[in-house]
Amino acid sequence: MSLYELIFWWLLVLVFYTYLGYGLFLIIIVEIKELIIGKSIQHLKPFEPNVTMFVAAYNEKDFINSKVQNMLALDYPKHKLQLLFVTDGSDDGTPELLKKFPEVTLLHAVKRSGKIAAINRGVKLVTNPIVIFSDANAMLNPESVKEIVKHYQDPDVGCVSGEKRIYKKDKDGASGSGEGIYWRYESLLKQYDYRLNSAVGAAGELFSVRTELHQHVERDTLLDDFIISLRIAQKGYKIAYEPNAYASESASISIKEEMKRKIRISAGGIQSIIRLIGLFNIFKYGILTFQYVSHRVLRWTLTPIALLALLPINYILTQQNNVLIYELLFYGQIFFYSLALVGWYLENKQIKIKILFIPFYFFFMNLCVFLGFFRYIRGSQSVLWERAKRV
Repeated sequence: MSLYELIFWWLLVLVFYTYLGYGLFLIIIVEIKELIIGKSIQHLKPFEPNVTMFVAAYNEKDFINSKVQNMLALDYPKHKLQLLFVTDGSDDGTPELLKKFPEVTLLHAVKRSGKIAAINRGVKLVTNPIVIFSDANAMLNPESVKEIVKHYQDPDVGCVSGEKRIYKKDKDGASGSGEGIYWRYESLLKQYDYRLNSAVGAAGELFSVRTELHQHVERDTLLDDFIISLRIAQKGYKIAYEPNAYASESASISIKEEMKRKIRISAGGIQSIIRLIGLFNIFKYGILTFQYVSHRVLRWTLTPIALLALLPINYILTQQNNVLIYELLFYGQIFFYSLALVGWYLENKQIKIKILFIPFYFFFMNLCVFLGFFRYIRGSQSVLWERAKRV
């Protein structure tokens, strides 16, 4: 086997493992584990600790009324549930709207310093043992608080992530449908990650922590939910995943808006890898390191590079070897990326062809990884980001 062939097959295996292989391996190993030792059954007692619902909101006047009503409708004792909003920098009337609700505790500052600064400031004033973070535009199911807090009966659990769901609409294009498919797959992986050991990070739309475990996060942090949750995992606690507690939001209104969000996430992913460098110590963190690298790190680092390198190396192999498999794989890649580009063109023309959603969104996500990487190394990704406009 030539050097080009060796590199090609290693790259191909890496791509397969990152997007499908890890998931398949995870499902198989968890099912075998539970077949041998049985499923972990929680014997839960009535458990209703005092909880703070924490929303950091910047210029969210379009969602405030529905968000507060949604939180007031949560199936949890009202005297044990504090509603806390931090609205630093909001100048669109968001604080004024919140003042109309006597059930809401409002912290407002004129200066805008970013979401993580608002979180750092607000958490200092939380006295309840559990704090649940949620976004202003994310609507929660009524049982979400009960489903989250039940996990804290386990002293090894320091963080609980809820599930993110995307409202499915018939008019959703490739970006919206692709985002929905992506999060359904992510939900499955997170469930099995937790059943194996621990979930790897939390979704900012809905996640919670033991208040005593929350620590100050750097003011320029781009992925606050990811950093907060994994630093708790670094302390030796598990991140539980609860799909019966979910936050629903609509998809980005356009591919341009979704691109803004994905690039910011990708830039934040690179930043997070650097700041969580200690998690690479497998001798200290064991299975968590394996999960972290497999589920997160590869997607933000080596695998997009592998995708970029596969096509030219595959082309070289078709010229050097008269082997059918290399020709099939080469033209298969050309066909896949052609579908993705056609999907992008039709998306911009607002023409919906569902068969193109997956190749388009896959190509789109990896393109955003490169754009996010370059934005991070240039230092041009501001912590004062604008939320993507949604349908």
